[in-house]
Amino acid sequence: MTLDEPRHLAEALRRRRYLISAWPWRALAYAATTVPLSGVLAVGLSVVGAPLLAVVSAAQRGRPVALPLVVLLTVVALAALAVAPLASAPLAVVERWRLGVVDGRPLPGPRVRGLAARYTTAAAWREVAYAAWLGGVVPLAYGMFALLALLDVTLVAGPWLAGGTERIVLVWTTVDTPRAAVPYAVAGVLAVPGLGYLAGLLVAVQAAVARWLLAAPPDGTALREVTRSRARLVGAYEAERRRIERDVHDGAQPRLTSLTLQLGLARLDVPEDSPAAKPLAVAHEQAKELMVTLRRIVQGIRPQQLTELGLAGAVRELAAQAAVPVTVRADLARPVPELVETTAWYVVSEALGNVARHAGASGAEVRLTRSDRRLVVEVADDGRGGADPSRGTGLTGLADRVAAVDGRLLLASPPGGPTLVRVELPCRP
Repeated sequence: MTLDEPRHLAEALRRRRYLISAWPWRALAYAATTVPLSGVLAVGLSVVGAPLLAVVSAAQRGRPVALPLVVLLTVVALAALAVAPLASAPLAVVERWRLGVVDGRPLPGPRVRGLAARYTTAAAWREVAYAAWLGGVVPLAYGMFALLALLDVTLVAGPWLAGGTERIVLVWTTVDTPRAAVPYAVAGVLAVPGLGYLAGLLVAVQAAVARWLLAAPPDGTALREVTRSRARLVGAYEAERRRIERDVHDGAQPRLTSLTLQLGLARLDVPEDSPAAKPLAVAHEQAKELMVTLRRIVQGIRPQQLTELGLAGAVRELAAQAAVPVTVRADLARPVPELVETTAWYVVSEALGNVARHAGASGAEVRLTRSDRRLVVEVADDGRGGADPSRGTGLTGLADRVAAVDGRLLLASPPGGPTLVRVELPCRP
């Protein structure tokens, strides 16, 4: 089991080695490219909001509001509403692409076709809301962080700036000499890691809002939960288990029992000093062990790879046998319950089989993540997409198996790809 690279900034912030990894630089790159975009949007919002501020100011002072100003405000507001859905579309495309700097998870966009759809679909207005947030809230947050960073730089440079006729005026005090500035400089140096984490948190929140507002709505192309009747599922799996048990009991087990008896009788007829005695005894013992193995298989069907290699190793073995190149990323810092482990193995096996049969993909990736309460299995491919449980691609049966252990399966497979199968399995202590 290995601890692999985090897939998004929020996950990286929880790692101890965050500050010495590449993630702070990725966060910095994301923030640096945010500044010009949010700056342009802030200017546009200020132009739209200026008449409104004038009306509010006049109302607060008890002055009558001029009719031309009301007309101007109405015209500007209507024009903004008319242009916003169109202007936010290219911005949303850029933002989904830019989000990959700090979040490697797929973010399928909504399919908004036609001019009318830009004004009638919730997805289009969510893009407008994101543009307003990017131009209104983000500049304020970045401005406050810039003030904190400037204060820290002032503290660190205090011993060189203070002295002579120069004085450093802080919020709570004034520093006149380099010696008096040294403690503040030490505090500023110690605060640098905190600023690094604060900057990462600020960017992580921004990325989370972008993912929330710019993700596809819950329709045929979005992540959707494939739900089934739990009672029916458990009954179906129990019936299948009984069928296998009956087949083994009525077919293979009697024949194996007869073989074991025949070998035992043969051992009685063969002298102990005969050359055939030892091989016959070995065959007899192997037949008895095989009977025990069959009973164990009936009690709980479990791939042998899991017992020998564990979940991560067994999944890597599946990846090595897949028809397309498959990358496996496992973050299994804690043990996984046996039933959950078995279900996860079958999920990966079936999903990779679907990739080979239906996706037309050139590659796939399997991600295993174990948290305190659940195991998350994700299988992503770069194929043609369009997977639909109702078309018999194996996803319905897979959802049945997942639901039987109180888990859930979610699917994102827009036409044209990519496809993401995400399974969440509870890990009860």
